[in-house]
Formats: sequence, structure tokens, C-alpha cells
Amino acid sequence: MIFDCHTHLFLPGQTSGPFRAAVKRSWGEHMDIIATEAQHEANIRQFDGAIVLAFDAPATGIAVPNQTVAEYVATAPCRLFGFASVDPNRPNAARLLEEAIKEYGLQGLKLGPIYQNFYPTDQQHFELYAKAAELNLPILWHQGTSFVPEGYLDASRPAYLDPIARAFPQLKMIIAHMGHPWVDECISVVRKNVNMYMDLSALGSRPWQFYNALVSAMEYGVTHKILFGSDFPFFTTQGMIDATRNINHLVEGTKLPRIPEHIIEDIIHRNTPDLLGLT
Repeated sequence: MIFDCHTHLFLPGQTSGPFRAAVKRSWGEHMDIIATEAQHEANIRQFDGAIVLAFDAPATGIAVPNQTVAEYVATAPCRLFGFASVDPNRPNAARLLEEAIKEYGLQGLKLGPIYQNFYPTDQQHFELYAKAAELNLPILWHQGTSFVPEGYLDASRPAYLDPIARAFPQLKMIIAHMGHPWVDECISVVRKNVNMYMDLSALGSRPWQFYNALVSAMEYGVTHKILFGSDFPFFTTQGMIDATRNINHLVEGTKLPRIPEHIIEDIIHRNTPDLLGLT
């Protein structure tokens, strides 16, 4: 199995404001983040499936509706799995999540404090986490840095999720991008909490950071808790496979540790749907 646990749709008009301005500042005025259903399908066609993420982040100008994701994943049931997104700052966020799940058949929740501008440990948001736990929904967190200046960087450290994991020990949570740049902090949180995982999506664009992240995960004995993902369209699924398989090229001819091939292949072939209970 090769299953991509972290992919996006971005249709025209679904990014604006701070996010769109930051994209152009980072990559040039010509750049727009677009990922249509056809582009997504072409990216994932040769693989076994993917999680597709909605994103409700008005604070930074991202609006990928739950309905859009639900309609797309319905074209390939048991292969594509949609995760809902609800801005935790919205009144009745827990009710909105339950309505999205029941109406659209989505199977998880996507949150990102640095895009939605909220503090995960604020008690007002625990009702949302409780609803996710009640509905048996995994939460995928963007708990790391971003290029958008308006985002709450101080809300984005992986350690902020530890109190949530302790309050809801059965709630499955994934920290995206291994919490970069706080990779070791991410590993520490994932290691101590049984139902927490991390994904390596997009780290292929930072090979030295990626290599060190895998070495740390290996030394802490948690490579079995790394899920394979790409962060499409920021990185392709095949590109992330290649980056993972080529990670030891950095240390050829040195005495630095190598990532064993069996660990690399275990990550690439991880059965994420079974781990997260996706059906």
C-alpha cells in the first residue's frame, strides 16, 4: 500500500487575503496555489488513496469548504477520505462539526492554529475536541511554522497538544510535517501519547531537516508512528516517495547514521486507513 495521508484541494477563489499575499511574496507575483480535482486525481492515480483536507481558516484567507471535499471524495469511496474543517473560533463549532460529518460523510477533522488563529489549550475549544472524540474522528493538526505573517506562531508548537491528548486519550491525532521546525518536540509528544502520530508531508523540500527528523525518530523508537504524506499540491506524492527513498544520499561517504531501508519502506507503505479507522 502507498497511501497519502495529507493532500489538499485549492480551487480558484478559495485562497485570498493574507494567505494569497504571502504566497506571492514568497514565490512571486505569478504564483497562485491551485489544486483542482483533476490535478489531485492525476497526482494520486497510481497510488492506493489519500486523505483530502477541507480548511476553514478565515483569519488568514483560506476557505476550502467541507462540501467541496465531500463531493470530490465521493467519486472514489474507500480510496479517498475527506476530513472536515471548522474554525474553532466560530460559535457552536462542535455543532458545526457534527453537522458536517452527518451531512457530508467526512471522516476526520483538520485544524491549524497558525492559519485559524486560535490557541489549542484554550478551554473554550475543548468542546470541539470532545465532539471529535465522541464521533471517533481523527484530528490532523498543522502544528508547526508557516509563511503567513498574520498566523499565530506561538500557538503552533507541538507541545500544545499534550494537554488535549491527556484529556482525550482515545482521540487519534496526527501532527503534520513532524511539527517543523520543532521536530524533536513533536517526537516527544507523539512518543508519550499512545494515539498520537505524525506525518512527514512536505519535508522533502528541506532534506537536511528531513534527514535529522528521521534520525531522531529512529533514536526515540517512534518511526512506526510516522505516516506517509505529501502536502499536495505543495509537494507531489511521487516526489515525497523519491525524497524519502533518497534520504541517505546526504550522508554517503560519511560516518553519519543511515536510515535503514526497512524503516524507509515501512513509512512509505504504512496502512494509514487501518491505523486511523477510516472506512
